[in-house]
Amino acid sequence: MGTAGIDIGSITTKAAIFEGGKLLGTKVIFTGYNAELAGRKVYEDVLDETCTDKNSIEKIVSTGYGRNSVKFADKSYTEIMCHAIGAHFLNPHIRSIIDIGGQDSKAILLDDHGKVKNFVMNDKCAAGTGRFLEVMARAMEVNLDEFGAMSIKSKQPSAISSLCTVFAESEVISLIAKGEQRQDIIAGIHESIAARVSSMIGRVGIQEPVMITGGVARNIGVIHALEKKLGMKIEVSPYAQVNGAIGAAILASSL
Repeated sequence: MGTAGIDIGSITTKAAIFEGGKLLGTKVIFTGYNAELAGRKVYEDVLDETCTDKNSIEKIVSTGYGRNSVKFADKSYTEIMCHAIGAHFLNPHIRSIIDIGGQDSKAILLDDHGKVKNFVMNDKCAAGTGRFLEVMARAMEVNLDEFGAMSIKSKQPSAISSLCTVFAESEVISLIAKGEQRQDIIAGIHESIAARVSSMIGRVGIQEPVMITGGVARNIGVIHALEKKLGMKIEVSPYAQVNGAIGAAILASSL
């Protein structure tokens, strides 16, 4: 029998199927305005893509900000616990997790057994999150998927002093008006995120190896800026975006 994990975030909804100690598959869709509908759809999609019979799923665990919308789940857990379990499954040597999602960011410290020792969470401000990047991409008139590649071409990142999304957007517009290079402004945006996240991480005490999870892990510019700021290598798993759903599916197997 298998288990499923469903992670409903503010921007994307993820699902994972776990069976016999192995990950069978994952799926990512946009959350949209109806979190409950997104949870049902991603679950149906991941079952179809993994050719899994719904009757063979024994337990389902939900997580994420919309976890209570998954009415058919057997239990829900916090993102902190699910990301810890997911990261430990992907690499049992990981001791620190940086999770940057659509509306919040977290730093999680793990012990040798993958248990949460300490964590800190920024959920009061959009700065340093996926939403922040979306706002900046619109201001720059650049596709968000191109942000990372463009920023690593920069030789002199622009200085962006504000950590507030609204004020940072105004700064970016001013820099555009001054004629600064687009890649330099984008690199400056990534460095401002790295400054914000590294300050948060300092409150828990980071330990290597470090893994980044969440949708922002797809942005190579953010990764490079964080590595530069922290002075250490950051592991990026191919499953970074679905890490929470993987952890939820693994937790479901222990119910």
